[in-house]
Amino acid sequence: MKLDRIAYAPAAALDFYEEGLTSLDALCERTWHDRLEVVAEGRAAALWQTNGGLHETELHFAPADTSSARDAAREIFPGSPLTFRLAEALRSSPLPLERLVLQDGTHARPPESALTEKLWRNEFPDTTRWRLASPLAADFHFSLVALARCEIQAIDQHWSLRRLALSLPEGQLDEHLARDFVFVRPELESAAVWPKTDPARWGELLQGALELDLAGELSTIQARQENSLRRELDRIDDYFENYARELASRARHTSSESARLRNGDRLAAARAEHARRRADQLARHEIRVVPHFDALLLVAEPAWRGRLEVERAHRSQTIEMLFVPRLRRWMI
Repeated sequence: MKLDRIAYAPAAALDFYEEGLTSLDALCERTWHDRLEVVAEGRAAALWQTNGGLHETELHFAPADTSSARDAAREIFPGSPLTFRLAEALRSSPLPLERLVLQDGTHARPPESALTEKLWRNEFPDTTRWRLASPLAADFHFSLVALARCEIQAIDQHWSLRRLALSLPEGQLDEHLARDFVFVRPELESAAVWPKTDPARWGELLQGALELDLAGELSTIQARQENSLRRELDRIDDYFENYARELASRARHTSSESARLRNGDRLAAARAEHARRRADQLARHEIRVVPHFDALLLVAEPAWRGRLEVERAHRSQTIEMLFVPRLRRWMI
């Protein structure tokens, strides 16, 4: 899910810088409503100089519509490089895995059997027989929620902030949880038994989910890149084809063996340069996606576990399933 951008406001940006730099042990003082005096060393000073030496400056938070020349070292504006550096500096490394239990009243009473059967048949319409082999027992369903800044490097650079929610263990995208996450209420005490972390597997799931979430935006960028690449390749091909024809024409109109050899060398060099120029354009028009994960959260929510006896496609089977009330669906 792509999150809406927050409109740039000098006052809000100043608050962010003051809190962020203070958390990095810098000294900050507001000298005016749009200015912040900063004395920094170490991690905070690394925003300006790589050695982290003592650095003093006054930041100016310019209005978005300012048309004068910008000083990126001391002026803050929409897309300011300092803002990206500060965000990276505030990011924990390694990224911690936090845990959250959703508050829900569904554990008080299991759902009606008729409702769960109806939802099952809607999900698996080929079911002919359905029966609960054991009463539903309170349990938890787990999801992985991640906050990612996505940098798309193309002809134009694109940034977006995305929230991803994946149902575990299969990794299916949970658009409802991603969209409504800001409204969830945490449970302060819970008896949830957390699953074992699997960084390698979860990394693969997040990569696949991010590719799906970016597919629409990437298709538009790819179409624009392909049009630009086609124009550049046509221009290069036309130039070298005309040059090759000119060399061939010269060779036909000369009887000197040395001149023909020189033309042959020039033609070979032109072919090599032609291939190099095409390869250079292909590299220039590549699309690179660089994700920066800023938060990782393991979410537990109340669910009901039950053993079912079902007949699907003329095949009887007994399976253990999990019913998730928020999603109104059964999960393995």
